[in-house]
Amino acid sequence: MKVILLKDVKGTGKKGEIVEVNDGYARNFLIKKGMAQEGTSQNIYVAEQRKKAYEAKIAAERAEAKAVAEKLKNVTVKVAAKCGENGGRMFGSVTSEMIATALQQLGYDIDKKKVETKESIREFGAFDVVLRLYPEVTQTIKIEVVRA
Repeated sequence: MKVILLKDVKGTGKKGEIVEVNDGYARNFLIKKGMAQEGTSQNIYVAEQRKKAYEAKIAAERAEAKAVAEKLKNVTVKVAAKCGENGGRMFGSVTSEMIATALQQLGYDIDKKKVETKESIREFGAFDVVLRLYPEVTQTIKIEVVRA
């Protein structure tokens, strides 16, 4: 019997897949527990349309992320950090939240969770930071840490 999985089922398949299972397993377990629906021609058509819409949405999000990455290619972000008197040592370090805030001031809506620093930035100067805009879409930007 063909069924359309509504949830991930271990050993059977993932959500949205159309799989062939035994009649008893389908009727007495999968459909009864709400994990699947019967694979009639209409239900299969609807599931395929949902899958196409989902894939189109993913493609649009990936294209948007690539466009943002292209815009950020040559951007240098200035981040102000507090320091001791007479240009002394920096208090704390530059966080991903500070970098995300600086990017938002330039007009880019980047979440702080998407900012990756290789090591903590505890000194003044120029550094490279990686932005993970989307899976498989990353962009390296330069940040310049200046005294506040």
